[in-house]
Parts: sequence; C-alpha cells; structure tokens
Amino acid sequence: MRIIKYNVAVKIIRKDDCKLQIYGIDLKVYFLLFIIYAVIGWCMEVVCKLIQYKKFVDRGFLIGPYCPIYGVGALLITFFLNKYVQDPVVLFVMAVVVCGILEYLTSYFMEKIYHARWWDYTEKKFNLSGRVCLENSCLFGLGGVFIVSILHPFLDGLVSMIPHNVLIILSIILFVIFMIDVIITVTTMCQVKIAATKFTAKDATEEISRKVRNEIIKNKGLMLHMLNAFPKIKLSNHDPLGRIKKYLAKQREEYKKLKEKSKRK
Repeated sequence: MRIIKYNVAVKIIRKDDCKLQIYGIDLKVYFLLFIIYAVIGWCMEVVCKLIQYKKFVDRGFLIGPYCPIYGVGALLITFFLNKYVQDPVVLFVMAVVVCGILEYLTSYFMEKIYHARWWDYTEKKFNLSGRVCLENSCLFGLGGVFIVSILHPFLDGLVSMIPHNVLIILSIILFVIFMIDVIITVTTMCQVKIAATKFTAKDATEEISRKVRNEIIKNKGLMLHMLNAFPKIKLSNHDPLGRIKKYLAKQREEYKKLKEKSKRK
C-alpha cells in the first residue's frame, strides 16, 4: 500500500484500499457528517420558527430537510479550529469569524445570483450590511465551541462505526438525492428568473405575463416552499421577481380560502 502525502493533509491510499482522505478522515465520512450537520441545522431553524410563529415552517433553500450552510459551517469549523479545542475563548472568537464570513459570503452571492435577500438583519444592532449581525454570530460562536469540543468527536466516532461497504452505499444514495435536489431547485429558480425578464415597464396592472405565470404554475410547489421558508425575503427593487412574490402570495391566500370553504361543506 502506497501513501502519498500533500501539504494540506490529503492522503490518497491506493491499491487494496482506495480512499481519498483529508485530515485522516475518509471523504465519505465527511460527506455524511455534512448531511448530518445540515439536517441538525434545518431542525434548529424549524424549532426557532415554531417558537416564533407558533407553526411549522419548512426552512431551507432546498426541498429536503437540510440547510447546507450549516453543514459547510460545521465542517469548516472542525477543519480549521480543532487545534483551538483546549482554548475555548480563542475557539469561540475564531468560530464567530469563520461563521460570520461564511454567512456574509452566502448572502452576498445568493443575492447576486437570484437578486433576492434571503435574510436581513438590518433591524438588529451591530449588523454588517444586514447580512450578518453580532447576536447571531455570537450564537454561532457558541455553537462552534460545542461542535468542536463535544458534538463532532461524538458524531465522528459514531460514523466511524459504520461498516465500510454500508458507508459507501449510504454515501452514494445520499449524494444522489442531494444533487437531484440541488439541480431541481437551481434549475427552477433560474427558469423563473429568466421568464421574469419578460416583464415590461408599461405593465401597470401588476399582472404576470403568460410565460411567467405558466412557469410558476408548473413549479408552484417549490416556489411556495421558498415563500414559506423565507417569509421576509427581500427582492431587489430593479428585479421583476418582486411581482412573482406578490403573485405567489396571492395564490397562497386564494388556496387558503378554497381550503376553508371545502371544510365548511
């Protein structure tokens, strides 16, 4: 068995045991941990919104029950901050920095791509362009300390107990499901965005063009999911997707009225 080492702690083990490892952990394990953290993040978001709105809100940009930003954030923390595990104060500060940068960049690029502000902290104190705020960053910092000190060692040990063949099959299945979800979501958002460009400034009736309406009806389930997940989503003033939001909100209200009528009957 030949081991090739790189400066970034990547090992490729060939021949009898074909694996790609980073920091001594198989990539399949990393992916499974990513999904686990993403699901935990989704659960946290759902619980927070349940407390806030007193109802279930399916959070997340994707269709499945996971928030990838939490998975990425948790893995980044474990990659780069594990060396600070013996110093909780430094670990907390570094976790705040790492999570703050990740949240800011995610908000920035999603707004550039979809012309939409998916979350906005402008009403909170000590915020930076409404993309990050001190309150949430401190919570993420505490979460980072908990992940590095307690949660990650536990989950890493748990996942490591899974037989290798089972781990391969499980990783492949989850990867395929996740990628299908990503492709469907991104494709739908891009299609609606392209269709939305058919709006004209002369349209004073706020009525959506036929092409856009058809596109929304075809993908209405996903679009309504987006509105439910991000009820305070803010769209750029120059972007015609704002009309789509109004149309979907109207459709949702009409659906509720029809549902209430059917119950009375």
